[in-house]
Amino acid sequence: MSEVTVAANIRCIVGEGPVWHDGEAALYWVDIKNPTVHRLHPATGSLASWPMPERIGFLMPRAGGGFVAGLKSGLKTVDLAAGAIEPIGDPEPHFPDNRFNDGKVDRQGRLWAGTMDDAEGASSSGSLYRLHGDGRWHVMESGVHLSNGLGWSPDDRTLYFTDSLRQTIYAYDYDAATGDIANRRVFARIGQAGVFPDGLAVDVDGFVWTALFGGGRVERFDPDGRIERTLLMPVPQPTCCAFGGADLGTLYVTSASAGLDDAALARAPLSGALFALEPGVRGERQTPFAG
Repeated sequence: MSEVTVAANIRCIVGEGPVWHDGEAALYWVDIKNPTVHRLHPATGSLASWPMPERIGFLMPRAGGGFVAGLKSGLKTVDLAAGAIEPIGDPEPHFPDNRFNDGKVDRQGRLWAGTMDDAEGASSSGSLYRLHGDGRWHVMESGVHLSNGLGWSPDDRTLYFTDSLRQTIYAYDYDAATGDIANRRVFARIGQAGVFPDGLAVDVDGFVWTALFGGGRVERFDPDGRIERTLLMPVPQPTCCAFGGADLGTLYVTSASAGLDDAALARAPLSGALFALEPGVRGERQTPFAG
């Protein structure tokens, strides 16, 4: 496994949602609390940024072009080139303090996106939704504290979903044909105070990589939920990881600077940056949203 390098030295408040865009050979990610979309072309090192009108939890490529994104006021389509943002819908008008956090697209082109209380308190008002390309919504899980990392096993039989404030990654039986889930169980639980499982990625071998916010590390779990390796990060608050590059052999890791005082930032001046390494395994190709 190679050394961790700085891919983009941008001090995000809460960098999140890295996703590799095959068509552009670029990595996109967001800053939730300084609402911005960032893009890196690794081949040239060129960076571009687009401010967003409100907090943004994620964006994922769409089959028809542009992106689908989870913002404070709901799910929207985003055309960065045109500067156009159009609403898809908000399933939670009864929870005005909620916002979308993490989101991923399954191999069938359906969007899975979770919500949370934006105050990050003890509320369990969050839910996990499944959105089909034709606009149909389904509530897949409710009573969630802080919806986070999503991913699927290579054989499409298991869905992983993280509730960060419960310090737990759950696994579900997954029906790829219907999108139904069942048999929720604990895949991994973090027992360290102040350390929370955040975003995740699944590699081609079925191992789950999870950023541990507050723990200064990324851990790789085997399919049985045992820690297979630990990657120490140069920042205390890694937030999410995603595979990218032409061969999907680069692991990108976002991070946050939120809540760190001057002394903490002096100890970890790269907090908020985007990092990269070559872990010796590959990720799976990202399917665009079918809508």
